[in-house]
Amino acid sequence: MIDEKLTGVFAEVVRRNPGEPEFHQAVREVLESLGPVLAKNPDLAEYKVIERLCEPERQIIFRVPWQDDSGEIHINRAFRVEFNSALGPYKGGLRFHPSVNLGTIKFLGFEQTFKNALTGMPLGGAKGGADFDPKGRSENEIMRFCQSLMTELYRHLGEYTDVPAGDIGVGTREIGYLFGQYKRITNRYESGVLTGKGVEWSGALVRTEATGYGTVYFVREMLAARGETLDGKVCVVSGAGNVAVHAVEKLVELGAKVVACSDSTGFVVDEKGIDIELLKTVKLHERGRLCDYAERRPDAVYRDRGSVWEVPCDVALPCATQNELTGRDAATLLRNGCIAVAEGANMPTTPEAARMFQEAGIAFGPGKAANAGGVATSALEMQQNASRDSWSFEYTEARLAEIMARIHETCFMTAEEYGAPGNYVVGANIASFLKVSRAMVALGLV
Repeated sequence: MIDEKLTGVFAEVVRRNPGEPEFHQAVREVLESLGPVLAKNPDLAEYKVIERLCEPERQIIFRVPWQDDSGEIHINRAFRVEFNSALGPYKGGLRFHPSVNLGTIKFLGFEQTFKNALTGMPLGGAKGGADFDPKGRSENEIMRFCQSLMTELYRHLGEYTDVPAGDIGVGTREIGYLFGQYKRITNRYESGVLTGKGVEWSGALVRTEATGYGTVYFVREMLAARGETLDGKVCVVSGAGNVAVHAVEKLVELGAKVVACSDSTGFVVDEKGIDIELLKTVKLHERGRLCDYAERRPDAVYRDRGSVWEVPCDVALPCATQNELTGRDAATLLRNGCIAVAEGANMPTTPEAARMFQEAGIAFGPGKAANAGGVATSALEMQQNASRDSWSFEYTEARLAEIMARIHETCFMTAEEYGAPGNYVVGANIASFLKVSRAMVALGLV
């Protein structure tokens, strides 16, 4: 429940941002944790820090005209919401998907602000994207779209201003086209202006794997705090994109057994354990479907109905998209003996499901903590770009593991301090809020 001191704040957020349910949900989830913080720090109410945090510093909306291979002209809409820069330059990914709208980008930018704060890196929060669907488009069409988008977006970017990365629908290929156009327009090889670049052209090792790997490292820390390990645990992962695939890879490497994963058309159950190399081939290299995986794996079963969360497991990692894991799914997971859930995507668990996990007392890692490995490694990429350096895979992965362990410790200790031991949602929200709000107060009314 939201503390009575904050009910008016939330009501005003809803009034000022009509028709944006994901943004309302994200704000509410944070506000529900902040009552004890205001009791200890009444000055934050005086400075109107919460009200300022709920209003983006800048919202940019623009059209993206482009031409397909047959010569037809298309017009898409693009967004960049630069949410908060109290801790550093704006940082957050770009998403290409037909569902993208202003409310989605605002919720993502709001979450990103707190996620970036938890990393301990000097990063502000932002998010962006367009309602463009790259599926079924040729390489040249995607290139032309990216070039058109960057022709407007470039004026808002800079390594000390705003540094985008990838997200759903935006991988190394798209980042390459975006960076090429930025370089072309500005006549600067400003490698720190985008992250998620190819390793051949100023990118960093581990960046591709970082979000998935980091989520698994966070799960490992949650289990360790309860005297458990990942060894032998049965796992289910939703999604089959970059984050999910690399989460599967790290789970297997740490001794777990992944028996199911999903994509937008259905899910596959492989009781012998997902073949990670085949999964990588089908999803990352061929850009295929999980039904293609099942055709090449005799013992795997593909299902186009039902939910991947029906598959019994010890550990569940929702790594697809927002609000994919419902209260009904949570009940099924708990009934089947699930002991840990970590969000590899942004807000993939509905409020009802998150509440059920917390009430059941299982280990539940919210996305702003559990999937912060991606942006943390983006910051490591920025460090390498700034120093004209290149680190080994092993060194960078070790840094990632350290960062995720530190995030876990911060959330764990903060939850204890504020009377909610083991509640990572409370710990993550309070720790990140305090970091951002103290910086805002220190910088004055800006």
